[in-house]
Amino acid sequence: MDKNSRDKIGFVFVNGAGLEGQVWSKVADNLEHPCLFAQFPLRKSSFDARSHLSLEDYVTHMKRQVDEWGTHNIVIVAHSLGGVLALRLASLITDRLVGIVAVGAAIPKRGGSFLSVLPFPQRILMSIILRTLGTRPPESSIRSGLCNDLSPYQAMEIVKGFIPEAVRVYTDRVNVPFLDVPKLFVKLTKDKEFSPSLQDKMISNLSPQSVRSLDTGHLPMISNPEGLQSILVDFVTKELG
Repeated sequence: MDKNSRDKIGFVFVNGAGLEGQVWSKVADNLEHPCLFAQFPLRKSSFDARSHLSLEDYVTHMKRQVDEWGTHNIVIVAHSLGGVLALRLASLITDRLVGIVAVGAAIPKRGGSFLSVLPFPQRILMSIILRTLGTRPPESSIRSGLCNDLSPYQAMEIVKGFIPEAVRVYTDRVNVPFLDVPKLFVKLTKDKEFSPSLQDKMISNLSPQSVRSLDTGHLPMISNPEGLQSILVDFVTKELG
């Protein structure tokens, strides 16, 4: 891909559970590429209004945003639960897709769900929690899992802004064909939400051409946005160049 083509590459950012697209804003600052923060449906509505949504509803809502976006060549950057959504979205825009970057992202095997990537005991426990307590973790779990390397203020903002997702986003299966584009997995070495060994499993499922590491917890777009931005620029320059 020549320089003129690279200049036209845009990043579509897909956030993880409970978050909103603006969580990527510091990564996008001064990034010399168009950026789209994909928004999940019904974010301003009550949980009851969102509770019936399927994974396909989420993806359809995001695809509509991509369809209305002017940038043709797209790299999807997905985080955490967003990895499952991104796989399905990618399968619907193969004519525009030029790369995928998974940032500590959930990548199930073909036909799997988010739950399927978890180790067996954790999978059973989470299935029970989803049925009985819903999709908003206790504050202590958000702080220890998502925010372990954030400042107290940053952690408070994540806790305060956490938006529970529809249960089916965790349980619906994704069956997409092999995506024949350059892929990168960004492994988060201090992640308390997705352990390094669990990330290794998802690396195996994605089969990326390359793996990069960031010495951060689960939210590198907050704790080290410059480092993540540098990795994205390298990906476009070296992998797509």
